[in-house]
Amino acid sequence: MSLSLPADPPRSRSLTGVVTQTIAALSGESDWLAPARSAIVFVVDGLGSHNLAARRGHARFLSSAGGRRDVARTVFPSTTAAALTSLLTGTDPGVHGIVGYRARVPGTRTAPNQLHGWETDGLDPHTWQRSRPLLEQRVNAGHPCFVVSRPAYAGTGFTEATLRGAELVSSNDIDQRVRLAADLAARHAGALVYLYAPELDTAGHRDGWESDRWTDALETVDAAARRLGESIDAGTGVLVTADHGMVDVPAHKHVLLRDGDEMLDGVDLLGGEPRMLHLYADEGRADAVAAAWKAREASRAWVLTRDEAIAAGLFGRVDDEVRERIGDVVVAARGRFAYYDDREADKRPQRMIGQHGSLTEEERTVPLLRLGAFA
Repeated sequence: MSLSLPADPPRSRSLTGVVTQTIAALSGESDWLAPARSAIVFVVDGLGSHNLAARRGHARFLSSAGGRRDVARTVFPSTTAAALTSLLTGTDPGVHGIVGYRARVPGTRTAPNQLHGWETDGLDPHTWQRSRPLLEQRVNAGHPCFVVSRPAYAGTGFTEATLRGAELVSSNDIDQRVRLAADLAARHAGALVYLYAPELDTAGHRDGWESDRWTDALETVDAAARRLGESIDAGTGVLVTADHGMVDVPAHKHVLLRDGDEMLDGVDLLGGEPRMLHLYADEGRADAVAAAWKAREASRAWVLTRDEAIAAGLFGRVDDEVRERIGDVVVAARGRFAYYDDREADKRPQRMIGQHGSLTEEERTVPLLRLGAFA
């Protein structure tokens, strides 16, 4: 099978190991990290290592905290729902079951939004996400865990699926979140604090990571990281990482799928997201759909059947219960392209500039920076 897929460097570190190794460091047993009394995992949504390197003059603190080797590889698809679930459970998408932004519920014609659609689409956070959250495990073992995030995320299905068990402390202000995280780590021996910043990702989606707005957001995040480094006590270790990087896709690079398009022949349902489609085929049409997409889109995307994607290890180990959540055909954009179902009435997603989800280095390589006791 000649798929010419990008390969992870030998001995590369996976995002799935970040929280697991942080917990191990609290008992002096980590393979990656020095021992620490308490720990903070600071996730800057959307901060790819390539994005950071290209704007290092606007992020002098973060850039000085590590070099080119201080990186990790996020999962595939390189999207928030899948990546944060892998980070917070220590398992692959093929195990926890969050295999994309939207994925089909087997046996149905629905593909719920797995980041925001838990309540509206009736997904059970205790069963649809199949792995036990690491913070819940640690709390049940008698150790303090905290989530410092925005108040809007409190009580959501995705939060329950990935962060249940931990105490949620919230603020809309990133500087206040940093102060709260440093204080919690200092006051609670053995604490694991998950600190989340979505501001950069929001700016990137709206205006692109090469925009002034994204650069302004990066400067804000960099200043917050500096304050965090200055605020923690000597016994607190901090890891700064991200769920994915970002590429900018201009409107003229959109591939719009419309009624009558031969690429939709035999396709019953579209899932995934613009840079990583799940194509769910009509009964008996999977091979024909794969052949048509490979013939037309091979120059713009990696096109794989479900069996090929699983055999290539793209979703990690895939449990039988998760298999049919994956599309019969998987389409991962190679260059600066994005695929949209133009039959949808809501065109707002097509305004998005910064995007992610595919296999490129820019999307899958994220920082892994150490501060405090981990430095």
